[in-house]
Amino acid sequence: MMTPVFKKLIFSITFNSCLFLFLMIGIQNSTSKRKVNFFKIETIDLPISFIVGVSFITGSITGSFLPNFFNKKKVDN
Repeated sequence: MMTPVFKKLIFSITFNSCLFLFLMIGIQNSTSKRKVNFFKIETIDLPISFIVGVSFITGSITGSFLPNFFNKKKVDN
């Protein structure tokens, strides 16, 4: 049997991989591009839809894994 944490991990990886695949297909004809500044480092011109999509996917991954670190096991008295 799979544990609930493992099921959540598999679901999150599958769901976010599908989102990333759709993102790559969807930005093929994107014309508006911007640079991203990250700790004094400037990136190449990236489509705005890619920046927003990757931000959403990163938040989705973080949101699905973060609660696992804060769950405390119940202590029986």
